[in-house]
Amino acid sequence: MADDAALRVPPEHEIIIVPPPEHQGRLALLQQCIQVRIAVFVTEQGFPLDVEVDEHDPIATHWLLRLLPSLEPIGTIRAHKVASAAGSYYKLARLVVLKEYRHYKFGGNLVLALHNWAKNHARNESGVTDFVKIVCHSQAARADSGGAIAFYRKFGYEEEVIVVAGDLFDEDGEPHQKMVARLSLAG
Repeated sequence: MADDAALRVPPEHEIIIVPPPEHQGRLALLQQCIQVRIAVFVTEQGFPLDVEVDEHDPIATHWLLRLLPSLEPIGTIRAHKVASAAGSYYKLARLVVLKEYRHYKFGGNLVLALHNWAKNHARNESGVTDFVKIVCHSQAARADSGGAIAFYRKFGYEEEVIVVAGDLFDEDGEPHQKMVARLSLAG
């Protein structure tokens, strides 16, 4: 039983925000984020490599979860702002944690780090005062995913129907669900 308790104590770690595009240290840290994504999405889950890096990577804000003191990258998440006729929002994407570290609940830490950043960014950069909208495309149930839709619900996300025939859609060859969170900026 003591061994089970020890497994739940997370190793020393940090979550850093990868510097912005003009910063000279960005490229190496961004490459670490991409390598973790490839390990999970391509090697583990079988998504095609050619869709893993996209047009949003150069401009998105990325978070990197790494072990201390080794600085070994073990997780990542990214966000970018989307402007549309219906209003702007932040797109949460590419959340991954290496399989051997998932039981520490690091995915939730990454989501909360992104939420805090989005709220601050909305207040300071956009002048928003009521709430910030965050959208993600959650993988529907996979045998190896443990239920990504249920995971996002824990953080205030709700399913949003986007097509008449149903609420799932294909993204990179897998069924996904559009999820939306509206985070209050009060307080």
